[in-house]
Amino acid sequence: MIELQREHNVSFLYEAAVCGSIPIIRNLEEYYDNDLLQSICGIVNGSTNYILTKIREENLDYQQALLQAQQLGFAEADPALDVEGKDAVNKLTILLAHAHGIITDPNEILHRGITQIQNTDANIALEKNVQIKLIAQAKKLANNKIAACVLPQFVTMESQLYNVRNEFNGVVIESSLSDKQFLYGKGAGRYPTSSAVLSDISALRYNYSYEYRKVNNPGNKNELSSDFYLKLYVSFNAWSDIDLTDFDFTEEIYCQRGRQYLTGVIHYEKLKNADWLSDNNVSVIVCPDGIIENIDTLKLKSKSLQFPGVEVLV
Repeated sequence: MIELQREHNVSFLYEAAVCGSIPIIRNLEEYYDNDLLQSICGIVNGSTNYILTKIREENLDYQQALLQAQQLGFAEADPALDVEGKDAVNKLTILLAHAHGIITDPNEILHRGITQIQNTDANIALEKNVQIKLIAQAKKLANNKIAACVLPQFVTMESQLYNVRNEFNGVVIESSLSDKQFLYGKGAGRYPTSSAVLSDISALRYNYSYEYRKVNNPGNKNELSSDFYLKLYVSFNAWSDIDLTDFDFTEEIYCQRGRQYLTGVIHYEKLKNADWLSDNNVSVIVCPDGIIENIDTLKLKSKSLQFPGVEVLV
């Protein structure tokens, strides 16, 4: 894409490609053109957010919520790109280029959608007053390393993403100087998308183009890392569905509503290569801790997701 623009000496704008009506790309290009960004974390797919909202608020099952999203034009007839997380990871690769100067293939980033989430998972989230959202995120670690993934995640009331409902998108950008800023707007639907397209067409009239300042900066040393951890909630039908030895440690193991559950910490590479990750019987949701660089500090913290009243085996 960048090479084609250079080869033909033209400007190619694609604001509508990420978050619909939210001007996230231009903000990263213009406002955050320095190298002080710490993290980007957001809901970048309106279709999955609509489905998850309906599952929670109207107690619909996955297929009912999907059908409703399709009828309203928020999901395609073949929804695989949305519900399997492929659309979100494609958008994350675009954000990585503008935020951190990293050009990468979407297949290099661990991504999973919402198809394996069970109604029992949604009920637990409701009981614990957390929301399940499909989250695309990139976090800066030490030594210019960037951790990135797209996975369902429990979002607490303290997060600005908690109240992002239906087809809306929301992105939290954190930098060293400005702390956290939140961008919010409709991420699916013809009108929000067309507003971004019209804005790009208007910008082309005065020869606006993306400068890719971080991509083109010879001093930029940012690169993707696979050396980090994730704290997960995992539910499954039988213990044979997963491999407990993949986890560095588990905080809770329990049984409820005919399903087995655990919360534990796993290395990114272990999760990415786990056979059970693609099992339709296994639901994987990131706990509110999100991306973790050092698990030693996590062991000293209190648990982020508690299940009182359930027999726990640790």
